[in-house]
Amino acid sequence: MIKPQFDIPCVILCGGKSSRMGEDKALLPFSNYNSLAQYQYERLKPYFKEIYLSSKTNKFDFLKDSENHKNTDIIYDNISDESSPLIALKSILEFINLTKAFIITVDTPFVKISSIQRLITNSTISNITIAVTSKEHNLCGIYNKSCLSLIDTMILDNNHKIGNLINNTTSSKIKFYDENEFLNLNKIEDYKKALSIIR
Repeated sequence: MIKPQFDIPCVILCGGKSSRMGEDKALLPFSNYNSLAQYQYERLKPYFKEIYLSSKTNKFDFLKDSENHKNTDIIYDNISDESSPLIALKSILEFINLTKAFIITVDTPFVKISSIQRLITNSTISNITIAVTSKEHNLCGIYNKSCLSLIDTMILDNNHKIGNLINNTTSSKIKFYDENEFLNLNKIEDYKKALSIIR
């Protein structure tokens, strides 16, 4: 087994509605795994001392079926019935023991370990550090517990836009150039493209 390189926890966001996909994309088969969630979890686990899935429920068969995976591998975002990345972030930052965590969505399966390392290395001076290509990847980056008070204020104001959180605190935006690395599987066309890449 590869020794973990990163001391901060990794959290994979799996609680979205997947409305554009038409079904829960976290549970779509991917590569040699029964689900995209399992693919991301097993791919990233060797590099982090702690790894979690963020979800409203334990919908993950690979966690239920294995003695090595426990319910403790899930951070439940049950603060509200609403499906919102901001709600998930609040749950995550309140749960973790360290001051910051690496956040990635379940539907970005090609982000390289070297890119994650670059984000972590550059996360020392800002509350939030995210990846940027031709667009900002707001949910691929490092988030600090110091964001919690602003997150609480935004939730009270019913303002759930992650972009507003990033723009209202200190943030670093790290430039990357490979668009496919940050391919987001929002629609069935994206999923089919990802399947062709992974083959």
